[in-house]
Amino acid sequence: MKLENIKELIEMMRANDLSELEIVDGQTRIMLKRGHDQAIQQVVAMPSVLPANAIAYSDIVSSADTSGAKPTLPQDSGLLEIVSPIVGTFYSAPSPNSDPFVELGSKITEDTIVCVIEAMKVMNEVKSEIKGTIKKILVNNGQAVEYGQTLFLVEHQ
Repeated sequence: MKLENIKELIEMMRANDLSELEIVDGQTRIMLKRGHDQAIQQVVAMPSVLPANAIAYSDIVSSADTSGAKPTLPQDSGLLEIVSPIVGTFYSAPSPNSDPFVELGSKITEDTIVCVIEAMKVMNEVKSEIKGTIKKILVNNGQAVEYGQTLFLVEHQ
């Protein structure tokens, strides 16, 4: 096989986002690989929900509680935080031309998707895990976020 043909195959791999290509023609065998041998894994992390005052949260959760039940929050606990479960890029909507998942004043439930965080070209949906009302959005669309960074403040209901 000529070098020009191999270059064409490489370009076709790039254009079609292929990571591996094998061609067998009689006694001739060509195997082309791009990137790493590691399998790509999608990481789906669940967000942590913390009160805005983290010290008060430690009073709610007792290390002796092994029932597995979710702790109840006192009425005066204030606003709760929805934090980033991973490092990545924050997106408020599923696509650039779509409406945001939530806005100020949006009512949310435990299963409401509040944003997407892109990490390593994987879009990870972040669910609120609490019921309440969005009171403050602390990050901008397209902003890089860190693990544990507060994204939203929510009034618990």
